[in-house]
Amino acid sequence: MSSAKANSRLIYLPLGGAGEIGMNCYVYGYGPAGNERLIVVDLGIAFPDMDTTPGVDIILPDISWLKARRNQIDGIFITHAHEDHVGAVGHYWHQLGAPVYARPFTANIARRKLEEHGASPKTVNVVDPYPHVITCGPFKVSYLPISHSIPESAGLLIDTPEGRLIHTGDFKIDENPVVGDPWNEAMWQEVSKPGVKALICDSTNVFSQHAGRSESTLTPAITEMMRGATGMVVATTFASNVARLQTLATAARDAGRSVVLLGRAMRAMVEAAKNEGLLEDFPTVVSVEDALSMPRQNLMLLVTGSQGERRAASAQLAQGSYLGMKLKEGDTFLFSSKIIPGNERGVIKIMNQLSELGVDIVDDEGGKYHVSGHANRPDLVRMHEIVKAQILIPMHGEHRHLRAHAKLAEANGMTGIVAVNGMMVDLSGNRPKVAEYIETGRTYLDGSVQIGALDGVVRDRIRMALNGQMIVTVIIDENDEVLGDPWVEISGLPEIGRNNAPLVDVVEQDLGQFLGRAHRKTLADDEKLDKELKMIARRSAQGEIGKKPEVIVIISRLA
Repeated sequence: MSSAKANSRLIYLPLGGAGEIGMNCYVYGYGPAGNERLIVVDLGIAFPDMDTTPGVDIILPDISWLKARRNQIDGIFITHAHEDHVGAVGHYWHQLGAPVYARPFTANIARRKLEEHGASPKTVNVVDPYPHVITCGPFKVSYLPISHSIPESAGLLIDTPEGRLIHTGDFKIDENPVVGDPWNEAMWQEVSKPGVKALICDSTNVFSQHAGRSESTLTPAITEMMRGATGMVVATTFASNVARLQTLATAARDAGRSVVLLGRAMRAMVEAAKNEGLLEDFPTVVSVEDALSMPRQNLMLLVTGSQGERRAASAQLAQGSYLGMKLKEGDTFLFSSKIIPGNERGVIKIMNQLSELGVDIVDDEGGKYHVSGHANRPDLVRMHEIVKAQILIPMHGEHRHLRAHAKLAEANGMTGIVAVNGMMVDLSGNRPKVAEYIETGRTYLDGSVQIGALDGVVRDRIRMALNGQMIVTVIIDENDEVLGDPWVEISGLPEIGRNNAPLVDVVEQDLGQFLGRAHRKTLADDEKLDKELKMIARRSAQGEIGKKPEVIVIISRLA
C-alpha cells in the first residue's frame, strides 16, 4: 500500500436529506483527512410552512462546510430533477463553482435554474448513462438509470480507491413506468458483481409492507373514472411527475376529453419533457381561451397545486376562478398524488372549498389513482439482495425511516449505520465509523436574501405572530427629563382589555407613572431605560389581555 493511500480516507457526509425528507445534499470525499477531494451529490431545497418558517420562500441546506472547501470540490452530480434534489443549484453554484453533471432532462431543468441566477448554462455537462464513466478527481462515476416519479432518474456508481459505492438516489422498481427508464435488474447485478463496499439507499417507504405498483396500472381506473364523470374533470399531481401527466392525459383522450394545462410549472414541465423527447404521445393541448367555449363534459384540466399551495391553480379554482375557468356543481376534482406530511391542512382546506362549490372530490383511494415513486420495503430488500453491499447507509428519510432501514439491512446480513445530517462517516475500513460531526443546519431564502436559521429573523417573526407587537416611544430632553407622555402603538393585539379600557391607554398610563418617578440616572441610561420600559409594557399587557407582546422601545433624545 502506498504511503499516500495509507494516509487517505474515504468519507460520506450528508448535509441535507438524512433525518428529513427533502433538501438533499450528500458529499463524498477521498484523500488525506481535512484535505480530501470532494464530489457533491444533489443540491436540493425544502419548502416552508406558516407554523415554523412564516414568510420564508424556500429552505436550503447549510453548505458552510462546503464553501470553506470550495477548491477541493471536483464536481456536482444531480441524480434527478425534483426540487428537493436540484432546486438549490442556481442559489449555490456561485459559492461552489464546480462543474455540474446530469442526464439530459435533469440538465434542462438545472440550466434554467442557473440562468435564473446569472450563471452560464454551459456549466452543466450532459452525461450518458452507464457504462459511460466520468472521471472526477479520485472518483469514477457512472449514472445508473432507474425508475422514479420523474424522467431520467439515476443512481450513481462511484468507484473509489477504497472500493465501489452505489448511491441509489430516489428510486422504485417499475418494469413499465410509462415515461422514463424501466427497471433493469441485469444492469444492477452487473455493477454489483465486483463487490460493493457501501450501498447508500433511499429510505422513504421503508414502512410500506407491500411491493410497489407500476405506473402503468393506473390508466384503466383513471380512464373509467373520467368516462363516468358528468361535468368537467380537473386533475392535480406534481408537475414533475411526467409519467403521471402522460397517464392522466392518455386517460382523458381515451375518455373523449381535451386536455388543458393550468399553472406555470405544469406548462414548463410538459414543454421541457417534450423538448427532450419524453412525451412523444402526449395529446394536443387546448388553450384556455378555446376551452372556455367547449362543452364542460369534454374537458380535463391538468393543474398545479396538489400539495395545497396557496398560489397554485388548484387553490385559485377552489376560491372561484382561474384564467376565466370556473368549477360548478357536478364537476369532478381528482387528487392523483400523495399528501406530503405537513401539507394536510392546505390540501384539506382546498377540498372543503371545492365541496362548497358542489364539486365531487376523488382522492388516492388506497392507490387506485396514485402509486408512489419510492421503493417499498419488499423492493428495498430486493435491492439489498442484488447489490449485496458490505455496508448499508440509509438516506432520504426522517430519522425513524433511517433507523428502520438500518435494522432491515442488518437483518439481511449487512452492517447498517444511521448517519444524519452533519455526521461524517469514514468508510475506509471494513466497518463504518463516525469520523467527526459537522455543524450544519438550514439556510432560508427570505425574499431575495439568504439568512441563517440561527440569525433570529424567523424566530422574531414567529414571536410577533404569536404574541403581537407593541412600539413604545419616549422623548427626553438635554436635561434627561421626559417631555410629554409616552405613547404606544400596537399591532396584532386586541384594542380593548379585560377592564373595558383601550389597551393603549392602560399601558401608556403605567409607563407614564414609571417615568414620573424614575431616577435621573435611569433616564440618562438608554440601555437600562429600554429594559425597564419593555418589562412594564409587557406586564401591563399581560394584566389586560393575558399576553406578553414583543416590545420595541424608541427613545428620542433632544440635543
